[in-house]
Amino acid sequence: MNLDSSISAVVTGGASGLGAATSRMLASHGVKVAIFDLNEELGEKLAKEIGGVFCKVNVASTEDVEAGFAKARAAHGQERVLVNCAGVGGGAARTASIDKETKKPKEYPLDNFERIINVNLIGTFRCITKSAAGMLTLPVLPCGDRGAIVNTASVAAEDGQIGQVAYTASKAGVVGITLVVARDLSGDSIRCNTILPGIFDTPLLARAPENVKAGLAAMVPHPRRLGRAEEYAQLAHTMITCGYFNGEDVRLDGAIRMAPR
Repeated sequence: MNLDSSISAVVTGGASGLGAATSRMLASHGVKVAIFDLNEELGEKLAKEIGGVFCKVNVASTEDVEAGFAKARAAHGQERVLVNCAGVGGGAARTASIDKETKKPKEYPLDNFERIINVNLIGTFRCITKSAAGMLTLPVLPCGDRGAIVNTASVAAEDGQIGQVAYTASKAGVVGITLVVARDLSGDSIRCNTILPGIFDTPLLARAPENVKAGLAAMVPHPRRLGRAEEYAQLAHTMITCGYFNGEDVRLDGAIRMAPR
């Protein structure tokens, strides 16, 4: 798929971090970008910068997602590109443990597990199915594509650390649906791929002390630094534009393999 002014795109979590870099990358090619995010201040600012449109969307809400797509399509027409970057982390907690104060067994808080799954996994699929249904109304391009979808998982999907059970489950779920979605949509010329980022320099890490960030960077075999959001956008660009790229889950991590803790 060629990226130009004839293409519209939706980027969830598009106001900051990986999503913002992707929004800028798409806009640099002339693509009309709709940013889905909860941060109105950052979202509106970036939309103005790139000539896009901001839609306040919580991907865990069907009502929000439907309204977001309606606003985006009213402004730019039906999107051919969807990049799912929206996601949340969560406080570390073990599947079960002994409480340090009471010395009694303690279970994992299921409300936290459900919250993370609902945003990271169900929210991703909610946007996939609604976007893909819209893409089906479009003709196939001369390149053979009708649309392209890029999802965001994490190396935690394969190397989940102690206390990351909910986050890991959510990201492993995104990896798990990728090939199935690609196969489901293959007869309609819509491709689907997923990026598994390692440790990236995003707003989430920006608040960490420099010594903590340096320690994380030292864990990366090569290059010995944190990933840059622009590098995520570069891989997203390849997944969107390379017509033979389909059904793949690709680590982007400097060859890191996460230790148990």
